[in-house]
Amino acid sequence: MMSKERVQRFLKELRDGGASGCVNDVKQHEPMSRYTTMKVGGEADLLAVPQDVEALRRIVLAAHRAGLSVIVLGGSNIIVRDGGIAGVVVKLIRLNHIRVVGSNRIVAEAGVLLPRLARAAARAGLSGLEFAIGIPGTVGGSIVMNAGTREGELAPRIESVTLMRPDGELLTLDRESLRFRYRHADLPQGCVVSAEFVLQPAPTAQIEATMKRMLDARTATQPLHSPSAGCVFKNPPGDSAGRLIEAAGLKGCRIGDAQVSERHANFIINRGHAQADEILALIRHVGRQVERRFGVTLELEVKIVGRATKPKGAPRSPKRRFEVRSDPAPAQAMGSS
Repeated sequence: MMSKERVQRFLKELRDGGASGCVNDVKQHEPMSRYTTMKVGGEADLLAVPQDVEALRRIVLAAHRAGLSVIVLGGSNIIVRDGGIAGVVVKLIRLNHIRVVGSNRIVAEAGVLLPRLARAAARAGLSGLEFAIGIPGTVGGSIVMNAGTREGELAPRIESVTLMRPDGELLTLDRESLRFRYRHADLPQGCVVSAEFVLQPAPTAQIEATMKRMLDARTATQPLHSPSAGCVFKNPPGDSAGRLIEAAGLKGCRIGDAQVSERHANFIINRGHAQADEILALIRHVGRQVERRFGVTLELEVKIVGRATKPKGAPRSPKRRFEVRSDPAPAQAMGSS
């Protein structure tokens, strides 16, 4: 747990920086289970919700001066460990503006939810984001993950991305400077602030019909009404993680209240009172069983962050070939010096 002196210095830096409006939006010891789609996660030392980009800059600088790490948390596609998160967690839910530019472009801030962006594009008669209608992530987190479905992914639609660097400065990367691959973006250290998308004009009715078809298909095949982090594993080349997990007989497998979904085997759901440790244990079990049965090592798609909860003096678990660990350097994390 961080020292009271660092907390007080962080809050003082915010006030001295003229960010008095931000201080009202800083909470201590805030449970992350309230902010993740999986509904698990221990307490963040500090949770900050900036009102705008300038407030975000002041939070980042205040944390740096206080010697605190910063991580931007979207909430989906992530599992927070039961020990919570050290430092400052930033939620960008108030960076939620969307604007249409010209005849075929749309700009969205990082806190905008993808389904809202897809609907805004449809109203403007812009096609290309229909696949995003059922993805629960934010624009910022979805860019970091290059989110997508079988119908498409974000990368081809992105014209530019604006990041905030750890020193508080903004950096805009154009299409030629961006490098994407399957469920990953190679971005400099910092956090996504906004992005510009290039789309194609099309009739609104046609776009909305496509979105309805895609959303109906997702609803029929995925556990959208149960707490989950989305797809747990990346699809291996030429195959499907869900198919392999189902073929291993793991649909419905449970550890505590964590369960492999019976609707889609690549989802693990929280049946009500699951702990992160139970979810991670089930992920390890699934990965080992698939590797044992088929010789395929599944790669995680979800990000795992936060502190482990081992009691003091407890022996460390031996390393195994398939080991679930906290992500040491999430793309949306900004460390302190």
